[in-house]
Amino acid sequence: MDVMIKAIDVNKEYRRAGAIIRALADVNLEIKSGEFVIIQGPTGCGKSTLLNVLSGLDIPDSGKIIFDGENIARATEDRLARLRRMKIGFVFQDFNLIRTLTALENVESVLWPTVLRTSEIEDRAIAALRDVNLLERKDHFPVQMSGGEKQKCGLARAIIHRPRVILADEPTGNLDPESEKEIMDLLKEINKDSETTVIVVTHREKLTSYGDKIVKMKDGKIQSVK
Repeated sequence: MDVMIKAIDVNKEYRRAGAIIRALADVNLEIKSGEFVIIQGPTGCGKSTLLNVLSGLDIPDSGKIIFDGENIARATEDRLARLRRMKIGFVFQDFNLIRTLTALENVESVLWPTVLRTSEIEDRAIAALRDVNLLERKDHFPVQMSGGEKQKCGLARAIIHRPRVILADEPTGNLDPESEKEIMDLLKEINKDSETTVIVVTHREKLTSYGDKIVKMKDGKIQSVK
């Protein structure tokens, strides 16, 4: 398999209340195209920061992030925005749905603005909702959906533009055990069916069973890769 993302000697620091916090310390990681990667560790270990720099949402202080053959650590914000729009789907712990839009409209919103016809946007959104078993709720607003249904909507939104990579930051953190399993099973299914690279950040040890590659983090460092 080709290398999809590679972090090389990546460091990231933050200043909080006058103190320097080293969020990432000399991180090196290689993720191949089509892999299902679990980045696991306790709260505050740097795993979400790592996810952010892998996607260009945050810029490392030093080191390189090679994304699909391009070093994005020094890319312009316009270039990063285009890369995220074209190649990355995001899934968030708190869903990040727009309250005033229906499930269908929330999924469609990822493609706005676009040169696609309105009918094509709707067709893609319906297909994405069908893929995550949420089509029957397409006309419901977020307030009318359960936590699991909201996350299904978030997942449909992440796949509508057919990304190369899905990045999921604690995607089951607000879900009950049954919904957690359903979301993780859907992510695994998308990974296998479309060969989409999936990277999941979680503090939950039991979710490592889903991964092809398990990355353990502590104190801003990678402890092991299996």
